[in-house]
Parts: sequence; structure tokens; C-alpha cells
Amino acid sequence: MPQEAEDQGQNLGVLCPGNKQALVPVTHFSSIPRKMVGPWIVTFLYGLLGATLVQAELRPPAVLNLGPEVIKDQLTQALEDHNAIAILQELPLLSAMQKRPGSIPMLDSLVRTALRYIVWMKVTSANIPQLVVQPSTYDQELIVRIPLDMVAGLNTPLIKTLMQFQMNTEVQALIRVEKSKRGPAHLNLSDCSSSENTLRLSLLNKLSFMVNSLANNVMNLLVPALPQMVKNQLCPVIQQAFNDMYDDFLRLATAPVALSPGALDFDLLSPAIQDSNIVFNLKAKLLDSQARVTQWFNSSVASLMETTPNRAPFSLLVRQDLVNAIVNTLVPKEELVILLRFVIPEVARELQANIKEINAEAANKLGPTQMVKMATQSSPQIVLNEGSAKAAQSIILEVFPTNTDVRPFFSLGIESNYEAQFFTEGDRLMLDFSNISIERIKLMISDIELFDPEILKGTLTKILEYTLLPNENGKLRNGIPVSMVKALGYKKSVWSVNKGALKLTPASS
Repeated sequence: MPQEAEDQGQNLGVLCPGNKQALVPVTHFSSIPRKMVGPWIVTFLYGLLGATLVQAELRPPAVLNLGPEVIKDQLTQALEDHNAIAILQELPLLSAMQKRPGSIPMLDSLVRTALRYIVWMKVTSANIPQLVVQPSTYDQELIVRIPLDMVAGLNTPLIKTLMQFQMNTEVQALIRVEKSKRGPAHLNLSDCSSSENTLRLSLLNKLSFMVNSLANNVMNLLVPALPQMVKNQLCPVIQQAFNDMYDDFLRLATAPVALSPGALDFDLLSPAIQDSNIVFNLKAKLLDSQARVTQWFNSSVASLMETTPNRAPFSLLVRQDLVNAIVNTLVPKEELVILLRFVIPEVARELQANIKEINAEAANKLGPTQMVKMATQSSPQIVLNEGSAKAAQSIILEVFPTNTDVRPFFSLGIESNYEAQFFTEGDRLMLDFSNISIERIKLMISDIELFDPEILKGTLTKILEYTLLPNENGKLRNGIPVSMVKALGYKKSVWSVNKGALKLTPASS
């Protein structure tokens, strides 16, 4: 007499004619306790994962890696938002030269004489060419170099035309990881300054000897004055721009991801600087439809996921166990009931022929409502290897002669294996299962007679392919929204499979 499992309140559905993915609730029934097949999938997954976990390193649940191109673009935009160009155009050139620090009295007299001939002096145009982000010689530090290109106009009664100077200089600042007594470490911009060594001045229009002499005196006064003006006027703006950029990066890294049901939330574990990249190590938590936390991922574990920066502008790596938790949310374990002759009649006939080889009398009892019940013992378990992904799942499958029978002909434990393909569709991460195969079959209970279940392998594979795969793919068809790509200014992205992690990068144009 088969032992019946207790009702565990799981989803049960019937696959109906005309809609292979439709599920209609039916009365719960299962002849096999789930605990009888639990070790199978564990053994199977250990076989798949064993080689992967060798030489594994501690890795966070997710890693957002921002390269120098992204840092430059976002900081440039932040400087523009803070009107850095307007700040440069308002530099008080004349008053700064008049307030130059301690000088020799005779030189002071010459300065006052020179400045007496200047009626008006102003930056007439300013530009910030391409920023440079490069690694420092010190660990956990980046150097940011901001070139400044300015033209200043000077009006003097000595001539009727405007005297113009070309002024090129550079601001340098450091981005460092700073530890905090409260909460995680954070990135900070410091040591913002401009040096006389980077200052280049030139007169754009050549005039009379007297006027050229005045111009030379003015440029000599600008050499010490301009770097200090830039530090006092522009560096606070650069600091504000960096703080805004950093806050935007944090919002981007920790933006919640909507799942159906529930959501995935990220939070900062720690920031880091690696080569020329800013790295955000992230922790995560899964929420159910009531916003209750169902699972935490807040520490580093053994994983072979790669976090070494490459030449991509940015990358997001998601650790394998977090990927599996997301899949478990979207594709929970469930039970399906299939009226085989209505859904896939050719496979029903094939199954009947298989059973006839085992017991002809039993095969003759198969009626028009011949029924197969499947109970998945777990969600698909994803295994990520370099360039490919596979999924493993354990299933209990029972065959009933009609839909009114309560005792199955037999019950089988099945270990299935199939390919998992991750890809991008618009701004969504998509997952599709295909090419299912059966790794092992075990006869759990037989009401006809003992037999080798391998005889059914081909037919059972077709049943899983025509019913289980479409049902699970249907749950994945909406995909997972990923807003990061567009927020960073890229139109397309691509997901690739690394050892132990999924990796998102912008698509090459």
C-alpha cells in the first residue's frame, strides 16, 4: 500500500486541452513523500557544483563595477548641473591680482602702476575638456584631473581693442575610500587644488611694446592668483558635483528590482577602488508580496564569480545563489495534473505502448482521461559555468489510468537537467529553459509490477518537454526589469554567464 504524503499546501494545477500552460486548481493528491527524493537533487547538484567550488574565493552577493568612462561622463554631467562653467566665467581676476599676498614694496608700486591701466578684466569664455580618471600609486585611491580652458579679456585705455589671454590649467583631486564609525565605508573627494605648474598663459593678440609690457605684467600676476582662485571658487563646486554623483551611483546600485511576486532589494556592503574603477559590493534581500523579508544575502561566501575590472564601461555581477533565489521566487515548486490524451495524444499513445511492454493488462486499463501528475520537489537550481548555464530539478511523476483513480499505476522519481539561457529583451533580463533531459529515473512505487523505468525515458522526456518546460517558461516570460543601463546613458546591454555569476555589461555598438 503506497504511503500518502501530507498536504503541504502547495500549488496544484491541471494542464487543460487547448492551453498547455493553463492551470486549473484541483484537489491535492500525492502518493510519494517529498522527503524520499530530497537527497537526489542534492547529490546531483553536488556533482555539478563540486568542481566549481574548488579554489573559490569569498565574494559578495552582487558587485557593481563602474569604469573610468562612466565616472568621467557622470562627473562631467554633475559639473554641468552645478554650473561650473558659469563659476569660471565669474572668477574675480582683477580683484585677485590686487589682493596678491606680501610683496616687495618696489614691486607693489609697479603692480599698482600696471593695474591702474586696467579698466575691466573678465573670463569671456570657459570650457572643461575631457576629464581624466586614473589609478593612484596608493591603494584605494583614484586621481581625477579636470582640465580648464579659459579666455580672459582685458580692457585698457591704452588701446581701443580688447586684449585677450589664453589660460589653460588643471584641477586635480583624489577619490578615497574612507571608513565610517557608523555604517559602511564611503567614497570621499579630497585634496582638490590647482598648481602653478599646470598653468599656461599666452597673449592672443600682439600689440605695441607698451601694451605688451602691460600684458606680461598681468600674466605674471595671474600665475600665483589664478590657481588660488580656482581652488577657492571651483573646488567647492567640484566637491558638490562629486557628492551628487556618488549619491546617484548609490541610488542606482541599490534601486529595488520588481519581481512577480515580491521584490529584490540591494544595499551597500562596502565601496572599493580597484584600478581605475569604483566598485560597490552589495548585499541583498528578497521580499514577498507583503514586503516581508524572506531571505537575506548580506555576507560574502565562497564563489568563483569574477570581479576583476575589464574594459567594459560598467558591469553588474550577480552571484549564483542570488540568481537561484530569484528563480525560486519566479518559479516556485508546484504540482501539475495533465490529461495526457487531450494535451499530447501522440505521447499518450507512446506511453500506453511502453506500459504494454511491462503489463498488457494494465495498458488496456488506460482510459480517455489517462492522467499524469507531476510534483516538482524544488525550483530549478541554476549552475553557472563559463559561457553556459544549466538547471537541475527533481520531480515525482505518477501515472493514473483515468482521472477518477486515486491509486497510480506507478510513481517515479526523476532527476532532470536542462539548458538555461539568459538574454536581454529591451531593459529586461530574460531566462528561458530548453533541451530538457532525464539524468536518472527511480521506480518509487509500482501497482502493476516491478520494471526498469529506463524503458520510459524517451516518453517521459517528451512529457516534460511539452508540459513542464512551457509552464515554467510561462512564469518567466515577463522578465526582470533592469533600469541601470539606461540610467548610465547606454541603450543596449548583454548578459553573459561567468563562473558562479551572471554578468551585465553594455552592448558594443
